[in-house]
Amino acid sequence: MANIKDVALHAGVSVTTVSHVVNGTRFVSEVVRQRVEAAVRELGYVPSAVARSLKHNTTRTFGMVIPNNSNPYFAEIIQGVEARCFAAGYNVILCNSNDDPERQAAYLRVLAEKRIDGLIFVVTGSDAVVRATLGGINTPLVLLDREVSGVSSDLVEVNHVLGSQMATEHLLELGHPRVACISGPPGLSPSSQRRAGWKDALEKAGVERKESDLARGDFTARGGYLAMQTLLKRRPRPTAVFACNDLMAVGALTAAREAGIAVPQQLSIVGFDDIELAAFSAPPLTTVAQPKLEIGTLAAELLLERVSASRSESRRVILDPKIKVRGTTAAYQPTKENS
Repeated sequence: MANIKDVALHAGVSVTTVSHVVNGTRFVSEVVRQRVEAAVRELGYVPSAVARSLKHNTTRTFGMVIPNNSNPYFAEIIQGVEARCFAAGYNVILCNSNDDPERQAAYLRVLAEKRIDGLIFVVTGSDAVVRATLGGINTPLVLLDREVSGVSSDLVEVNHVLGSQMATEHLLELGHPRVACISGPPGLSPSSQRRAGWKDALEKAGVERKESDLARGDFTARGGYLAMQTLLKRRPRPTAVFACNDLMAVGALTAAREAGIAVPQQLSIVGFDDIELAAFSAPPLTTVAQPKLEIGTLAAELLLERVSASRSESRRVILDPKIKVRGTTAAYQPTKENS
């Protein structure tokens, strides 16, 4: 691989001149510039990003850590992040922690070694674990989906409680007397907030809630499938189900279909996120829509503000969700199993 000395020798100029041409740090005559640029092309020379970062104290690179790259929700957020960063001349290094705090810590060490200029972070693990993990990271930080106590950062998230209240109220307005919930994993803030919104909506409507109306999932389609199987065994059976994300709702749809239960005629289902798949499930999924591209774009913009030193104080941006009514919800119709 050619280095800067090879380029200088090939162009018949000094190493310093090559550096000025490549980095645009000083005027160089047009004739000399063309010779250097021709040598760069012919030799396939690629300037050292490490050397540039040491010289300019920036790598123009952001890190992004997510917990599950198989979840389409994060894929759509990433699109927003990458588009805004690319437009600003920044690269993004994407890391998938796979919901593993140890892998998360390892990736954060790697990103620190890469001298990233900023970090967008969807955390995994308890607040204490995350605080310890971030101890060695001294870079502008934007958290998504969840706030971490004791960590100074910007935050972008949707109003999880409001969204789950909207989902539950929609089902109650359709006349459903027993609205069950498939929640996410315990200990995760979005999971507990969405569960809380479901409870609040039931209490506000004066609808009795039983412990058997709650089944725990894990934010995966398989988790929703298994949780729905559990709910369908209970008597009386739920007339409607709020799943705390779309993947679990899709799994719940499959479980209902296998059990011979027609959705929405015999059972209504609402999800949360509005991933692209939601509009193409059978039937199309009624869901609480998060503005995912906006979340990603906002996260990148907040990080760019911090990096440019145009803002020093932390910002907390909470976005309101919207409910999208599709084909998995309908008015309550009494049956032997649910009445």
